[in-house]
Amino acid sequence: MEAEPPWIRPSQPRRPVRAGLAIVGAAVLLCCVGVAGLAAWNVQAVTRAAGPVRLTADGFLRQLTTGDTTGAYERLCADSRSRWSRLGFSSWVSTPPTVRDYEIVDVSVATRGGRPRGTVTVRLTREGGNVEERELSVIPEDGGWRVCGDPY
Repeated sequence: MEAEPPWIRPSQPRRPVRAGLAIVGAAVLLCCVGVAGLAAWNVQAVTRAAGPVRLTADGFLRQLTTGDTTGAYERLCADSRSRWSRLGFSSWVSTPPTVRDYEIVDVSVATRGGRPRGTVTVRLTREGGNVEERELSVIPEDGGWRVCGDPY
């Protein structure tokens, strides 16, 4: 009797498509993880900024209502201070009807160009009882937050 040769598994053709799909899947997964990490970092930056933005606006408005225009001027950003002299700012905010009281209505922080920027909506009560809503722009500058623009 003749011995049969042992059974040998037939070779299968290589599947480069399957390997390519696995590599593409891993790359997509890596991108998703990166995007999720960037989103989480952005949310943390915005969330951490809301408190200091509110405190900056509150301190600025408190100084305006108490007549401390020098202290309020120091809370302005460099751009606003370049447009207003200390004396000019003091004269402007001391001109009737001055701000008598304020209420912070809303604080929002968003990022533009990778930098956080805050917007504080305030309800100002002027001498004589007029009430108006304004938006204070608050930006990070020199390691802190500063009020920018002319909302007063």
